[in-house]
Amino acid sequence: MKDKQTERWSTYEPFHIPLGDKKIVDIIITNHARSRWTDRVESLKTGYADIAQYLWECLKEGRIVSYYRHEQDVYTIDDDLIFVAEFAVSEKDVDLLGNPLHKMIVVTFLGRMSETMELRDLRTYYSWLRHSRRMTLIKNNRKRR
Repeated sequence: MKDKQTERWSTYEPFHIPLGDKKIVDIIITNHARSRWTDRVESLKTGYADIAQYLWECLKEGRIVSYYRHEQDVYTIDDDLIFVAEFAVSEKDVDLLGNPLHKMIVVTFLGRMSETMELRDLRTYYSWLRHSRRMTLIKNNRKRR
């Protein structure tokens, strides 16, 4: 979702917003992220453009921060909404110095910390989730024998 005001004939630098060490020039929402948005975040504005517009505004206002200091894949909005994003270098956009600009690909929305307490510590939550799934598989395997 590019900023509509920046589309013009120019020799200027493409509009980008810094997020950590990346310069975001575009936002891409995956199908999975859209379905998770509908399930876990909001049921009214569920279109790709609505979600991208919301994320773009949050980026502009500096409301998106990294969930962990040294990892660059999980982010929070207003210390509440957690989402997973990947970054890809934009093939057609570079800054004035020739440095690459990035596209932010939103993979999924995990939910709101205020509604799901387990999201406050993701490492413990995922560890518990893996353990519970493994135990379920072990139990099912015993039943089949």
